[in-house]
Amino acid sequence: MDDSIFIIFLAFGFLWLLMGVGGWIAFLKSEGEEIKVGKWGLIVAIPILIPIIIALIIGAVYR
Repeated sequence: MDDSIFIIFLAFGFLWLLMGVGGWIAFLKSEGEEIKVGKWGLIVAIPILIPIIIALIIGAVYR
């Protein structure tokens, strides 16, 4: 029961993330832009995603 608040927090965080990505894609599509992720996009995204994934794995293991 102590983890329920944290789960709700994560669920809303992922929901906002999905809405942001969906809005960005809709914006690019409305402007007629091609959607692609280049090497600079990966250089930005990988250092953000790796610590989040590691933190979630550690949280799941030590629960």
